[in-house]
Amino acid sequence: MTGAAHPIIADSELDSYIACPSCDALLRDRDVGAGDIASCPRCHSVIEAPRPLAMTRIIMLAFAALILLFGALFFPFLELEAAGMVRRATLFDTVAVYSSGLNAPLSYGMAALIIVIPLVRFASLLYVLGPMALGWYPLRFAAPVFRYAETLRPWAMVEVFLVGVAVALVKVAGLAHVSLGPAFWAFSALVVVTVFKDNFMSRVTVWKTLDTRRRS
Repeated sequence: MTGAAHPIIADSELDSYIACPSCDALLRDRDVGAGDIASCPRCHSVIEAPRPLAMTRIIMLAFAALILLFGALFFPFLELEAAGMVRRATLFDTVAVYSSGLNAPLSYGMAALIIVIPLVRFASLLYVLGPMALGWYPLRFAAPVFRYAETLRPWAMVEVFLVGVAVALVKVAGLAHVSLGPAFWAFSALVVVTVFKDNFMSRVTVWKTLDTRRRS
């Protein structure tokens, strides 16, 4: 991709340009082959980096993330032992501990940020990319669903929650014996899978594929 040569661009030419998501530089859109990288000449941010079998791999990662998320919800997350008393807690218990009284909005917000929003994003990716990975046309509303999923991306705070749990464990370790349950490891694996998925996905390529398949 190259920088725009003219400060004023006719409306009929707008489809041949793309804005850098980092610095808003207006660049002429070019076809980028699989394995190549298109970056902004102003800020050097990567704009498009299509990879072979990218959709299939993203779908596999999103499906794995869904499985890990459900595992993290229903298996024991932590086990605390102090003074002969043992208490096991699931992720649902962690969210529900503030579900009454004035702290209820905090509970609902935490549930949305670490459960609902990630679940919606993973399911949206399967909805948008699944048919195209099989060579089919995009499903109805695929474009707005993908746009909605991208809007929610900054609000999916699975990794922030895990950092908070790690900090809390350091403080609680001196007061009680802490055992990490299978849900904790599933949640940790979920963070890793999510990072791989987000770094692997070329969003510009997804938008181009959606536009091409809808027109064909």
